[in-house]
Amino acid sequence: MEFRIDVSQLSEEDENYPELLKDFLRDRTNIAVESSKDEVTITLEEGEESLARPKGIRQLLRKFIHKRNLKEDFRVVAGGENTFVIGRRRSREPE
Repeated sequence: MEFRIDVSQLSEEDENYPELLKDFLRDRTNIAVESSKDEVTITLEEGEESLARPKGIRQLLRKFIHKRNLKEDFRVVAGGENTFVIGRRRSREPE
């Protein structure tokens, strides 16, 4: 089973973020994690599915954003089955 995380908008902010996210996830889960410029992929072997439920992965992504002080600018959204997107928040314009 694979989970894909679209980090294209995050890598526009800093090209090191995909690699930092990969290291963060690997340290927290001890699961195979690959990264490229626009995507981070988590690959689960049989029997490891319980270690990284979609809800758990989303929570880890939110912790990464919080730890890097990006909470005001980025958020985690579902991008489809087994896919997450770390995207920019819409700017809040005063009314």
